[in-house]
Amino acid sequence: MTKPWMVSRGPIVAADTDIRKAEAISALLVRPIGILPSKLGDHIRPFAIGLFEEIRALLKPGVGVTTLRRAVAAFVHSKRYYFASAQPDSFRHDIDGRELEPMSDDDRMTAQNRFLALKQKTAADADGKSDSSSSSPPPAASAMTKSEQIRAALLGRGTSQRSSSTAF
Repeated sequence: MTKPWMVSRGPIVAADTDIRKAEAISALLVRPIGILPSKLGDHIRPFAIGLFEEIRALLKPGVGVTTLRRAVAAFVHSKRYYFASAQPDSFRHDIDGRELEPMSDDDRMTAQNRFLALKQKTAADADGKSDSSSSSPPPAASAMTKSEQIRAALLGRGTSQRSSSTAF
């Protein structure tokens, strides 16, 4: 796609998977951060550039930075996060969720292309999965430890979408 979207879809709201990813991040921190959605219907807010360093400063003792980086990456590399970032009126936000600056045209275009690629992949996966019913259901959340719940939330999006680079 060569042209950025010109019509806004308004604020993009969090779904259940976004909330689980946000909870996985929050579980690693000493205090909640306002940029993350906490309930269904909260807005997905694009992160300010460099925000990861501020989030990293809130890491609980004994928790590895790699674990936090993966949890944040799972959130910011999601379809709805890219969709929110691609909107013509999208803004970057600080750690408390306050608007800082508009998204650049280049960043919006990148988010738009990634959103469309994930949308196509989701559609292709849905076509392939309709024929297969051999996948086992996930274990009950109450039977899992907190780290197993975090791991399950992070791995729920599939390993083929992982990227070695992050733009946060």
